[in-house]
Amino acid sequence: MIILFGGIHRRIERIRRGRKIANVLIKHGFGHFIERLDPKFSGKKDHKRDDEKTPVSERARLVLEELGPTFVKFGQMLSLRPDLIPPEFVKEFRKLQDSVPGFGYGDAESAITKELGSPIDDMFSSFDKKPLAAASIAQVHKAVLGGEDIVVKIQRPRIEETIDADLDILFNLARLTVKHIPESELYNPVGIVEEFTKAIRKELDFTIEGRNIDRFLRNFKDDPTVCGPKVYWNYTSKRILTMGFIKGTKLSELGSEIDKETRLEFTDKIAQSCMKQILVHGFFHADPHPGNLFVTADDKIAFIDFGIVGTVDEYLKEKLASLFIALMQKDTDRITNELLDIGMVTDETSLPEFRSDIAQLIETYYGTSLHAINISVMLNEGMETALRHRVRIPADFALLIKSIVTLEGVCRELNPEFNLTEAAKPFAESLITERMHPKRLINKMTKNLSELSELLMIMPKKINQILSQLEKGKLLIDIEHKGLNQFMSEIDIVSNRISVSLIISSIIIASSIILLAGKGPMLFDLPVFGIVGYMIVGVLGMALVISILRSGRF
Repeated sequence: MIILFGGIHRRIERIRRGRKIANVLIKHGFGHFIERLDPKFSGKKDHKRDDEKTPVSERARLVLEELGPTFVKFGQMLSLRPDLIPPEFVKEFRKLQDSVPGFGYGDAESAITKELGSPIDDMFSSFDKKPLAAASIAQVHKAVLGGEDIVVKIQRPRIEETIDADLDILFNLARLTVKHIPESELYNPVGIVEEFTKAIRKELDFTIEGRNIDRFLRNFKDDPTVCGPKVYWNYTSKRILTMGFIKGTKLSELGSEIDKETRLEFTDKIAQSCMKQILVHGFFHADPHPGNLFVTADDKIAFIDFGIVGTVDEYLKEKLASLFIALMQKDTDRITNELLDIGMVTDETSLPEFRSDIAQLIETYYGTSLHAINISVMLNEGMETALRHRVRIPADFALLIKSIVTLEGVCRELNPEFNLTEAAKPFAESLITERMHPKRLINKMTKNLSELSELLMIMPKKINQILSQLEKGKLLIDIEHKGLNQFMSEIDIVSNRISVSLIISSIIIASSIILLAGKGPMLFDLPVFGIVGYMIVGVLGMALVISILRSGRF
């Protein structure tokens, strides 16, 4: 019974949250969108805004900010995907900040005690009650452990419940959007929410971030120019992350007083470390903005906040090497083919038009030396072209592009003459050399011949099976009708509810007849069978109401 009422309570809370979201959308001028999603809001007018000319992208950002942490994170994720949303939205969503007021020390103390199994005073020599920083998912406190300065990252109380509820609503919104606004399917709303769900669930598990840090430190263990925070695993759990305190200055806080030579040195270290991450290690920090980069007292570059990372597998490395060669040769067809191999072509993609637009983009840079090319501009234009032609880019590749764009911006802040192409060239050339090494070519050829041999061996058997089934008239071809399964499922639900309603009606009629007849065993001067019938009706009726409430359709 407690579980039942708990479920009803959660459902009611989510309905309230859904209505709040609808009201916020209406407030910021998206009433027409809500009306298309749900006829119950028909006739609702958008609130009049002080500035009628406020761009749609800005109003969308205001909506996300007002709806809180989950939606702010959602907007931040979208800002990393210029292949999914128009550039004006990308630019606006990059303004989203997830800094929020910190939660109380009592909650922090309770979380640590619960997660680590001991009181704060038993584990840490000292613990600052005031947080160093607070964000939508967690806040960070400075402490001392065994004589060493550390920081403790603590997850917000009940943040997982809040995010779960908001994710349910986001999924419902995405499904309703596809159902009632067919043109939105081009942007794959459900797929976007699924990708966001995977990303934010990883962020909620601090052990994943801890493993990311360890992997980063292993990759740079022999590099004296780069460092990161040490993870204290005995004081880390899913909701608590204890790390070494980075003593240094944020890149964003470096004053203009540092000399040009020092700026060039820092620029070179940052660029080299990021190129190593991408083109050598195949594992990179996906958000190297100035707030996540420190300069230590011994002039090392320290990276922090590994909640979002990307990977470059061997296949993607191959494609990056091919793209670099094609760019140097300004080979439009090859560039297009490599981009199509990396991305996913949808039914709406016109390959001739896509090739034509890529050719025009490359033509813009003809006659321009690689040194003079602004990589960020070129990559952003390439992503805009992919979006326009509905070529969907894998998440890691989109993260890679965002990381490169951020890197170039950071380095140009330090050195306006910085050129990313020159920084990447040695690593790309090494990748190309490695790719063309005879030993590697022989291994690849051997693997291909082995796969071809296996295919040739099983092909006669497979062809014989197909011909045999065809001869017996037993060859079956499965055809999947998209959307039919969902439709049949909804029909089943409706028919089951109608059946239950008919059963309830029949029991009510039968019980009423028994009560009027006054026959059979009696209880409190009423027929027992009549009372039992009404009790059964009560249970079935409650179950039917709960089912309807859970569906969100009244």
